Formats: sequence, structure tokens, C-alpha cells
Amino acid sequence: IPFGNYLLYPFTILATGFHEMGHGMTALLLGGQFHSLQIYANGSGVAFHSGSNLLTRPLVAAGGLLGPPIAGAFFILAGSKLSLSRWVLAGLGTSLLLSTLIWVRSPFGWAMLPLIGLVLLVTANKGSAGLQQMTVQFLGVQACLGTFRQLDYLFMNQINMNGRIMYSDTGQMAQSLLLPYWIWGSLIAVFSF
Repeated sequence: IPFGNYLLYPFTILATGFHEMGHGMTALLLGGQFHSLQIYANGSGVAFHSGSNLLTRPLVAAGGLLGPPIAGAFFILAGSKLSLSRWVLAGLGTSLLLSTLIWVRSPFGWAMLPLIGLVLLVTANKGSAGLQQMTVQFLGVQACLGTFRQLDYLFMNQINMNGRIMYSDTGQMAQSLLLPYWIWGSLIAVFSF
């Protein structure tokens, strides 16, 4: 579809938010600290956390990769109940606004995430029940597809982030767990599917 990438752009940014929040929430669940996240206009992002060790580092890396498909599965299941859809939209919109205040530290993230959050809150409060349900399920599908739109990232050992060469998430897993990055990318892809 002409301009299809532009139409899907907000969902790409939302999937990046789920990815980076997956890193941060996993770090918190494993006893670490989640300091901030940055989302860039090209759809990439980075989460800053501390307190990980040789055991938890690969889990935090995997948490980001699994963030979009887990969020997507939750939205698809929650969207199957008409009565839950409004609450899910309100919860997601509120979560985006709160996480922006607490963790987001990039100007682009400050512009996009609150905008998406406000659209979701308006849909939760003013949209019809059918629109609310369709929106939740559409968000779920888009979050799940976010992993597959960037499937090549799962099979990269290193990336260039703003001119700085660093290990990708699967590259970090490979450094800690000794198996090659492409094996971890394959396992993440299968689990996401």
C-alpha cells in the first residue's frame, strides 16, 4: 500500500516502547534498576538499566525482545472481551503517559508516546464499544507483528546505535550464554510466533 509505512509508523514506535519497557521491567523484576529509555525517530531505542549480572543480563536482553509479543498476546486476549476493551485502552493510555514521565528521556519519545497515550484515552472514553474492542485487538496484532517487521534484528550480533557499535540483544545473550546469537534469535522468533 502506498504510504503504508507512514500509516504503521505510530505502531512501530509503540512496539519500540514495548521492547524497551520489556528490558526495563525485566531488570526491575530481577532486582535491578530501570533508569530511563530513549526512543528515536527511526524506530530504534535503548533502555538504560543497572544491577544486572552474568545470570540476569541475558534475561534482561530477552525481556526486550519478548516485550512486544507478550504485550500483543495480552491485548489480543483482552480484546476478545468487549467489557475489558475500554479498561485496557485506558490502562495502556495511562501507562504510556506515566512511563513517559518516569522513564522517557528523549525529545522524540516525549512527543510520540504521550500523543499515542492521549489518542488511546480518548478512544477509551469517547469511542463505541466496537471501536474500543477493535482498537485493542489491532494494537495486539501490531505489537506481535512488530517483532516480525524487524526480524533481521534478531539475527544481528552487533548494531550501530548513533555511531556507537554495540552488541544487539541476541549478541548480549550470546556473550553471556555462549551459544551463537543466531540460535538465540531463532528461539526468540519461534517463541514470538
